[in-house]
Amino acid sequence: MRRAAAEAVGTAALVAVVVGSGIQATELTRDVGVQLLANSLATVFGLGVLITLLGPISGAHFNPVVTLAAYFTSRRTADGLSLREVAAYIPAQITGAIGGAVLADAMFARPLVNWSTHDRFAGHLWLGELVATAGLVWLIFGLTQAGRAHLAPAAVASFIGSAYWFTSSTSFANPAVTIGRAFTDTFAGIAPGSVTPFLAAQLAGAAAGLALVAITFGRPASATGDEIVVPHGEQQLAAPSRPAEESALSS
Repeated sequence: MRRAAAEAVGTAALVAVVVGSGIQATELTRDVGVQLLANSLATVFGLGVLITLLGPISGAHFNPVVTLAAYFTSRRTADGLSLREVAAYIPAQITGAIGGAVLADAMFARPLVNWSTHDRFAGHLWLGELVATAGLVWLIFGLTQAGRAHLAPAAVASFIGSAYWFTSSTSFANPAVTIGRAFTDTFAGIAPGSVTPFLAAQLAGAAAGLALVAITFGRPASATGDEIVVPHGEQQLAAPSRPAEESALSS
């Protein structure tokens, strides 16, 4: 329950950052480039903070494709992410994303639910989503495979910030966030009719990302569900026990 709650609150906060900073940017300037810069910087800082804060609780997935990839790569291990956990994480992420969009609209005195009219229905945008999601999954699971998952807060936030600019879709790379952003008719929104192709591209991108992990690291990372973004999960919250070998050496 605590891990699912962390996923819901974390995803809600992430979408509130994305949507809220987009609204603020459009109110401060009419320059679209400056608007995107403000939106991407806020997302980088917000995402880095959220991963650092909630990673030790749930792994800070905030993203159904990360959760599904974690299940796929760890399903044969005794301590891997279970279907029960997947069934708790994904609805929590989607619900949180919708709540975050509603919260952002409320903070700026916008209609709480106002379907986006920002059409993003185009093949080159779907390709951009595939590339962004593949890169994200490759990064997360590559860091885990290389034993450098502790770098994830900075690395993941940096990748998303750069993908805002080098992908045509501005890097949603997240089905829950995509669904949530359909509920707000603002700078960061996406028309409901554009959502399904984005989700399909993101799922294809996740598969491509895992294939890249297998190609570059030998096989997909096999880590427990709460070690995907920040290692060691909830056990970080308590003082670690001293290994017997270390005690023996020091005595």
